[in-house]
Amino acid sequence: MMKKSFACMIATGLCALPTLSFADSPYFSLKDGDGFKRFSVSAGWLHAMPQGSANPININTSVAEGTQSTVGSVSKQAVLDAAVKESNPFVYNAIKLWVTDTLPGLVTGTATVNGLSNWQSQGTGLEADNVDTVGIMFNYNFTDNLSLEVKAGIPPKVDIKGKGNIYAPLSGEADTSLGTIGLKQDLHITDLTQGDKAASARAWLPAVELHYQFGKTGVNKFRPYVGAGVMYAYFNSLKINPAIESDLIAAGHMIQNIHDNKAGAALDRKTSSADPVVKLKATDTFAPIVTLGATYDFKPNWFAVGSVSYSKMNNEAKIYVTDRNTGKELIRANTKIDIDPLITYVGIGYRF
Repeated sequence: MMKKSFACMIATGLCALPTLSFADSPYFSLKDGDGFKRFSVSAGWLHAMPQGSANPININTSVAEGTQSTVGSVSKQAVLDAAVKESNPFVYNAIKLWVTDTLPGLVTGTATVNGLSNWQSQGTGLEADNVDTVGIMFNYNFTDNLSLEVKAGIPPKVDIKGKGNIYAPLSGEADTSLGTIGLKQDLHITDLTQGDKAASARAWLPAVELHYQFGKTGVNKFRPYVGAGVMYAYFNSLKINPAIESDLIAAGHMIQNIHDNKAGAALDRKTSSADPVVKLKATDTFAPIVTLGATYDFKPNWFAVGSVSYSKMNNEAKIYVTDRNTGKELIRANTKIDIDPLITYVGIGYRF
């Protein structure tokens, strides 16, 4: 909706200009003033290089602190991996020495689960990769030196790179028939670096800038300019890496198994009663943009243009794992993506 509103605002502004053609104003009349052309358009190569760095991912699950869950049958190795030996050496060694492969539900009892309600995964995050696309610039000159530019272009597909591994900091204790033993284990959820990208999205990045161009038409062929304005970022067609998606689905089963009083099945990473589905979203954002560029007139109406722009831009990526059967949210994660793009543009234009 925001994208459509922004586009309509630009279109309305451009379409309204002809209504001023008979005005006496020397700035908004469509008649040439002092030999310069009011309108120009250019097209060319646009390259965006994000300068921002990854930020830690914040994660919440539906398992509240102190949740109690019946363990049920669980593999010996899963228990030994999660158990804190020093909290009860007798229970730990009894499991290690006397149990063959699986602990039955009659022995395991109940587990109190902590650490999964919310945490921040340090050393992880998402970063936008470089993109190339066709840029299109529209200009309306109020005077020979002052103009309004609308930046547009073919929306590029942006690859989102992942950083780090996500672990869930499980803690708590298990009340078994042999005694109580502490639990503490960093459960591996997913590796965000697997594959060539963590996710991808289609980026819509229109911008509006006010430019001041030095020199004078018909006198200076080379004319540098400076500009400042606002850029709008909208992302759609988001897709997540299938391997990461599979890992998050498995994590959703882990959470549901705890709710189903099958904590042992959660440790063994078994399928639960849920049908987890992963959704990825990205927020829209407005950001300031500044530009330094120049034009060169090689014919009366034709010109070459080059520019470098920078925008202090960031948005938020959100990941949801929900149960398709009930609509219940199992996992929610979010992270800020500092995009901060440095944008270069080289094109050919025509004035009319």
